[in-house]
Amino acid sequence: MSQFRGAFVAIVTPFTPEGKVDDEGLKNLIEFQIENGMHGIVPCGTTGESATMSNEEHHHVVELTIKTVNGRRPVLAGAGSNSTSESIALTKHAKEAGADGVLLITPYYNKPSQEGLFQHFKALAEAVDIPIIMYNVPSRTGVNMLPETVARCAQINNIVGIKEATGNLNQVSEVIRLCPKDFAVLSGDDFTSMATVAIGGKGVISVTSNVAPKDMADMMEAVLNDTMDKARELHYKLFPLMQAMFFDTNPVPAKTTLGLMGKIKTDAPRLPLCGTNEAILARLKKVIAEYGLI
Repeated sequence: MSQFRGAFVAIVTPFTPEGKVDDEGLKNLIEFQIENGMHGIVPCGTTGESATMSNEEHHHVVELTIKTVNGRRPVLAGAGSNSTSESIALTKHAKEAGADGVLLITPYYNKPSQEGLFQHFKALAEAVDIPIIMYNVPSRTGVNMLPETVARCAQINNIVGIKEATGNLNQVSEVIRLCPKDFAVLSGDDFTSMATVAIGGKGVISVTSNVAPKDMADMMEAVLNDTMDKARELHYKLFPLMQAMFFDTNPVPAKTTLGLMGKIKTDAPRLPLCGTNEAILARLKKVIAEYGLI
């Protein structure tokens, strides 16, 4: 699926000082991403704090993103849940709202077996006819979707790719080897994004893109076009920033940075996440200042 290639931003959800979704702030962030060459937008992912959004807010953010993007880029709506029925409902809404596809995390907390994971994605694919990108992030979910299970799911028509966030190129290689050629393997870790594409992946769903969209988009363009010197140069330019985005729990550093850049009114995440401490803030400021963001 050629529309799911390049750099997709897992966009943060800006909130007002009262803790509501900041519509204007979100629209401005989307414009900032598109102006800087981002290839696609992912609302309501982990970075968008989907876990602490009500269903109404989730629907609203997906609808607002699709309306703002207005067909200029693909929108891959986060619609995952640890309940298959809830995930089906969110996926149905995303389709009705006009999303180009959905990003579906493996169910977290439940710890399903590999068969359970397969049945979950099969049920979703059968319930809603929309392109599905699965999302494997064991560090957050407590379960690793194995390459063999990914390959089984890849045989289902509308399951078109996976966001692979194990940070393990051994596993990424095995997924690429076992899946059809047109199956989109997207890196879910910024630091493996260039390497993932170099070994046959199609792109990245990125946190760092929130603050440095142009460089992330340019790096993906370079590696996809086999311009490896430029891709490597951008990888090492971005590398300290990629690390800094994980000095604290995602999306805390990304939101803090956007606040310091003047891109959002308030950088506060929702509880149980909270603002970063002074020591981490000092380290973060040093990296983003050296990068030229502030």
